Amino acid sequence: MSSQATDYLIIGAGAVGLAFADTLIDEDPDCHITIIDKHVAPGGHWNDAYSFVTLHQPSATYGVNSMELCPDRVDTHGHNAGMYPLAKHSEILAYYSKLMSERLIPSGRVAYHSLTEYIGKDASTHTARHILSGEEIAFDVRRKLVDATWFKTSVPATHKPAFDIAEGTRFAIPGDLPGLWKDTQNLPQHYVVIGGGKTAMDTAVWLLEAGVSPDRIDWVRPRDSWMFNRKLLQPAKHHIEDLIRFQVDLAECAASSETGDEMFAKLGERGTMLRIDPEVTPKMFHYAVISEAEIALLRQITNVHRGRHVTALEPQAMVLGDDRIELPEDTIFINCTATAVPFEQRDNQRPFFEGDLVTLQLAQTPFVPYSASLAAFLEANFETDEKRNALCPPAPLTDATDTYPYAVMANLMSTAILSNNEKTNAFNAKSRLHPTGPAVAEMIAKGDPRLAELSKVAPAIQANMPGIIQLGMKAKALHEAS
Repeated sequence: MSSQATDYLIIGAGAVGLAFADTLIDEDPDCHITIIDKHVAPGGHWNDAYSFVTLHQPSATYGVNSMELCPDRVDTHGHNAGMYPLAKHSEILAYYSKLMSERLIPSGRVAYHSLTEYIGKDASTHTARHILSGEEIAFDVRRKLVDATWFKTSVPATHKPAFDIAEGTRFAIPGDLPGLWKDTQNLPQHYVVIGGGKTAMDTAVWLLEAGVSPDRIDWVRPRDSWMFNRKLLQPAKHHIEDLIRFQVDLAECAASSETGDEMFAKLGERGTMLRIDPEVTPKMFHYAVISEAEIALLRQITNVHRGRHVTALEPQAMVLGDDRIELPEDTIFINCTATAVPFEQRDNQRPFFEGDLVTLQLAQTPFVPYSASLAAFLEANFETDEKRNALCPPAPLTDATDTYPYAVMANLMSTAILSNNEKTNAFNAKSRLHPTGPAVAEMIAKGDPRLAELSKVAPAIQANMPGIIQLGMKAKALHEAS
């Protein structure tokens, strides 16, 4: 068994671990970092994702602080036309590869072990194993272990279906679809999309844009979802007015509502939230971001099976509980049931900082890379866990309309905590992962006239805080009881 010494051992080379490492090497120039990951390349679950996946929020605030992800320009065609780019699968993997090979490793202070799994800790020694060779490595960790795997992200390629599949059934995951052209004599005649989340939506949009007629698509959608309207979440330096409207809408609709469903209905009326079917009241909210053009495409699919889960698949039929649905010959079933973030993780929250362990979670929902980068800044710039944890209580990971107001309340409280601390306020002003910080700092420096409109946000939120807290506490109780 070989042995190595390091200051920080990071488990996971995905968006979380890399955002932490990228900030830490700047904030603590004397530390050494070792990163281990099961995948063959940096990027975590993006290595397993389907090839046509893109970010669903603009790329301006995704990745790491030190590197832009996408060009600062507007898309001119497709369902994202008129808005800023959404990084594609290949772009995301190239981005993280460049980060590792051109910044982290050349720094001389970062070691990276791919295809390596963490085994555990014995006294002060941490052990990992190279997956292919079986060789073990012992790490003497001088400071802390950093767990960047708390989110346990799942994608269809690594997810086991929870239903029976009869022999001869044509079954696929989204990543299989771009390869259908290789066998033109055996193309499916009918498609069934299974799942109600963003992966299912992406898959349905891909099929429609590839020319599949809507009447050749069935969609098993156990739950409908509300989604953020992407046009209101464009980069702050270009569209601060829309972000102002978004924040005020959340505050006003939360404060004037008795339930989460009432809040979402009001947000839907304002166009802040979108849903596929205007006749259905969604109960799910997983922070998906979507364009109005995508919604228009998805509404073309009318063969929708709601409120039920697939229990079995057959070559020309699917079983939904007690119902058996007959389907045409040459039907292909596309499994989109993986959950990007298992929401049962809400029960596993712990302090970010606990002695020699850092557990990377959400400081603000759903800003994953930002939260990891903030944790690295706190680690390097504050002396005790007590001070660090006071600045980043773990944010709730809610998954339903009746509990989301809790996340809204928690985010506003987190914003107040961080803005009232001189160090974290300065960090947010320079962090490209923060949705508004750098843009607002630049506006202040230039005396931008839009500051007059921005100055109205804090009073509007303050005026609505009693109602936000009242609804948020109701939602917190429901979240903790579920």
